[in-house]
Amino acid sequence: MKSLTSQILSAILLGTFVGVVFGAKIAFLGALGTILITLIKTVAVPLIFFAILDSLLTCEIHWHQTKPLFKVVFINTLCAATIGLLLANILNPGAHLQFADIKVSQAAIAKFHAYEGKNIFETIGNIVPDNFIEPFRVNAVISVVLIALFIGVAARRVQKDSAYIARIDSFQNLVSVFLKIFEQILKWIIKIVPLAIFGVIAKTVGEYGFSPLKGLAIYVLVGLLGLTLQVLIVYQSWVVFCARKNLKEFWRTVKEAVVHAWGSNSSLATLPLTLKALEELKVSKASARLGACVATNLNNDGILLYEAMAVLVVAQSLGLELTLLKQLEVAGLSVVAAIGITGVPEAGLISLALVLSTVGLPIELLPIVLTVDWIVGRGRSVVNVLSDIVVSLVVDQEKCNAE
Repeated sequence: MKSLTSQILSAILLGTFVGVVFGAKIAFLGALGTILITLIKTVAVPLIFFAILDSLLTCEIHWHQTKPLFKVVFINTLCAATIGLLLANILNPGAHLQFADIKVSQAAIAKFHAYEGKNIFETIGNIVPDNFIEPFRVNAVISVVLIALFIGVAARRVQKDSAYIARIDSFQNLVSVFLKIFEQILKWIIKIVPLAIFGVIAKTVGEYGFSPLKGLAIYVLVGLLGLTLQVLIVYQSWVVFCARKNLKEFWRTVKEAVVHAWGSNSSLATLPLTLKALEELKVSKASARLGACVATNLNNDGILLYEAMAVLVVAQSLGLELTLLKQLEVAGLSVVAAIGITGVPEAGLISLALVLSTVGLPIELLPIVLTVDWIVGRGRSVVNVLSDIVVSLVVDQEKCNAE
């Protein structure tokens, strides 16, 4: 069977051919992209819920040992969000992705302006759900995360009662089963990505010709530029100044993991090679496990940077503006949305759909972005893997310094 990348490339070529031959008459195939985005939104919220719950129930974190971890993660997150927002504001890539024929409903525009009109306290107040069901119905990702945190922390507290240990273990097993079920559903959805890309490419080329390629190329280049800056400036600074490693030796050691992350488009699938690289870099098993296994859901720099940029790109393409305060809120929301699905292929697109819905931005452009997301997605996976490695390195060095 062909790899997903080969299938996507074949879908792009076939979609281009069909679009050229049949023109606008084939526009109905674009619905395949919309169907895919809808399916992703449907499975994303419960997936995030069970992923966070499973992490809270299974991880063994001693909070007094995690100060260096959270320090590094916070700085990396801040840098990633800053790079993504700066590039989107300075280079304005969304201006090249404007399509006059994309119909955005008045209801969607009204939802966006309603979100823009809220102050930060109103936004925070809306996070607290009225009940446990409504956030799942409306895909309110922050509220769902809040519910998962409450249940997870409460379950860990109840677990300390010896009378409930067995029951909490059964609950944990049930959560793990549901997580695996939704992961399997997502795998099935990912399998139809090439079909959706074929439909969107055929519609886009049929209606617009090859003019959208310029805008999509700029979008990809800006995304890859941001990810590259995160690696070259932020991560290499950690490696040299904090972990005190030779850069040439560092890149020689992590090369295999980076190549695999690019090919598999999954930091989770690359985990064995990540741990192997950390062992060769002489990082202790405890630090490697903490940074690359336990904290991998926090090392979302690739997804965060991409989403901070992509949300602004979508807004720009539709002629909508986000204030600086709302941009910062989007960055925070992107952090939350990415928790739990870092290692999943197309994780960035999944959480981007949720973020756009939450801030009231229409998702009509997402099917077009989907056609090139597989390229940026590989960059995100590489950055996430390098984030796991760098965090583990720095945490281990801080541990050595403390001793």
